[in-house]
Amino acid sequence: MATYDDISIGDSASFSKTISESDVYLFAGITGDLNPAHVDAVSAARGMFRQRIAHGMLTGSFISTVLAMQLPGPGSIYVSQTLNFRAPVFFGDTLTARVEAIEKLEQRRWVKFKTTVTNQDGKTVVEGEAVVIPPSA
Repeated sequence: MATYDDISIGDSASFSKTISESDVYLFAGITGDLNPAHVDAVSAARGMFRQRIAHGMLTGSFISTVLAMQLPGPGSIYVSQTLNFRAPVFFGDTLTARVEAIEKLEQRRWVKFKTTVTNQDGKTVVEGEAVVIPPSA
């Protein structure tokens, strides 16, 4: 856990996970997003990417994992997040979500982070910025 005072500009943390079919189906069931692009191999084969893709929000949720569990860590409160989806994520892709402190918002004692998710080839699949209230001491 890192408090506002513990965090320096440039501090970073990451989390990696390989996307499985089970991950996508569980996310679809929890959210109700049963878009055939995610859950129907036959339909997806006729689509833009020629195979099923993971939900963009599933991919983006790994940013939350880093912020909540590593930097700043447990007790953090998510204030905002922008997400720009840059490339599809396929079943079997290994993703790495990374956050980097880019600005300390002194008046409120919040921290702004650059957020990125890359695949196993180093290609950026999601990018954006998050604002977080770090835990207090």
